[in-house]
Amino acid sequence: MELSAQDVSAVEKPANRARLVKAPEHFISQELITDINANGLDETRRGFLRKGFFSALSGAAAGLAAPMAFAAGEGDPAILEKQEWQTTLGKNVATMPYGMPSIYEANLIRRESPGLTRVAASSVAFTPLQGLFGTITPSGLHFERHHQGWYNLNPETHRLMVNGMVKNARVFTMNDLMRLPSVSRTHFIECGANTGLEWGNVAVPTVQYTHGMLSCCEFTGVPLKVLLEECGADLKKGKLLLAEGGDGSGMTRTINLDSCLDDTIVAWGMNGEMLRPENGFPLRLVVPGVQGVSWVKWLRRLEVGDMPWNAKDEAVHYIDLMPNGMHRQYTSIQECKSVITTPSGGQQLLDKGFYNVSGMAWSGRSKVKRVDVSFDGGNNWRTARLETPILTKSITRFNIDWVWDGSPAILQSRAIDDTGYVQPSIKMLRDIRGNRSIYHNNAIQSWKLDSNGEVSNVQVG
Repeated sequence: MELSAQDVSAVEKPANRARLVKAPEHFISQELITDINANGLDETRRGFLRKGFFSALSGAAAGLAAPMAFAAGEGDPAILEKQEWQTTLGKNVATMPYGMPSIYEANLIRRESPGLTRVAASSVAFTPLQGLFGTITPSGLHFERHHQGWYNLNPETHRLMVNGMVKNARVFTMNDLMRLPSVSRTHFIECGANTGLEWGNVAVPTVQYTHGMLSCCEFTGVPLKVLLEECGADLKKGKLLLAEGGDGSGMTRTINLDSCLDDTIVAWGMNGEMLRPENGFPLRLVVPGVQGVSWVKWLRRLEVGDMPWNAKDEAVHYIDLMPNGMHRQYTSIQECKSVITTPSGGQQLLDKGFYNVSGMAWSGRSKVKRVDVSFDGGNNWRTARLETPILTKSITRFNIDWVWDGSPAILQSRAIDDTGYVQPSIKMLRDIRGNRSIYHNNAIQSWKLDSNGEVSNVQVG
C-alpha cells in the first residue's frame, strides 16, 4: 500500500521523538504472591492483580509526566557540572569476578506468574522480552520451565548412553563428547505453551507473560548426526529417537529424525559458556524449530528406534484438544510468529509524535521473510524493516517508524517465513482448533493504545 503523508513525515522528520514509560516490572506484592500460591487464583485475587498493575503503571507515568525544564540561559547541571562520582576512584578490577548487571537494572528479571501452578518446582519463569535488545537472550534471563525442579549435576560423573538400533551402544563421558567435532549455532527455543493463557481470552497484561516462554541463544555442542554415526546407528530403519532426561520427572520425548537430524545438537555450551544449571547443565538436546519440551535437559540417554515411544509427556501431556473432543499428538513444530515489544502491554506513551515501533519474529520451519505492522487493527498493513542477522530458526528483529497523533490505535505484527506461511489471526486459529487448547498459539498479538497513551492487551480478529 502507499505511504500516507503521516507515514512519510515519520520517515523524513523523526526529530520530534516522543517518550515512553516502560511497563512496571514488579507490580505484585510478596503478600499477594504468597496468598495466590497458597489458595489459588480466584476472581477476587485477579482483581487485586489488575489493581496492583495499573497502580504501578500510574506511578511510573507520574514520575515522567513532565520533562525537566530550566530557566532561560541555564543548562542541565547533569552535563555542565562535575558529578560526585567523577571525583573519586571507581571500583577495582575483578570486584565482581563474574560480571553482573547494573543495580539500575535490578527489576529486569525472570518472573513467575502467580497461580499458574500449585508447585513452584513445576512452573515457569518468564523472560522479560520488553527489556531486551538484539536477538540473543542473556543466559541469566533465559526462561525456565521445569517438571520437577532443576538440578546442579556434576559433569565429572554425568554420562550419556546411546543405544537401540545402533551397531555399538556406547556410554559417553562429558570429556568424550567434548573431544568430538563441535558446532555453534544460534536458535530460538519456545515452550509449546507460550501464549497458551490467551487461547480463551485476554489473561495477562504484559509481553513478559504473554510471550515470555521464548529465548534465543547461541548453543555449542556435537551434531547429533556425528554422535549417531559414531555409534553406527541404522538411520535407514531407525527414523525416531527417544531422548531421556535426568530429572526426577523422567522427562522423555520422541524426536523425528527425518526432520531434525541435520540441525539437532547435543549441547553443553550456551552463549559462550557452559549451560546454566536451570537450562540443563551439563548436557541438553537442542532441536531447532521444535517446542521446548523436546529440548530435553540433563540429557542422559538417546535410543534409536522405528516406533514412537508414547511417553507420558507426548501421549497424555503436550497434546492439542480439538473442538470434536479428539487430541492432536506429536505437533512439535513452532510455527511462524511475531510480537511487538515496544510499545506493548503496560507501557505508556507520554507524548504525541515519532516512535520507532519494534519487536521480534521467528519461525520453526525456516527464516523470517517479512513482517507487516498494522496500526488500525489489521485493516491496513505496512512492511517493517528486518534487522540483520536473519538466521534460520532464530529470532529476527524488526522495526518501523510511526507518528502517533494521539488517537486510539491497535498495533499488530504479522510474520511471514520463507515457506510462505503467514501468521494467522486468533479467529483463524479458533475456527480450526476451538478455544480449549493450550499449545501452539501463534496468533497475531494485538496491543490497544488509548488516547491517554496507555497500552493494554486485547484480542482483535
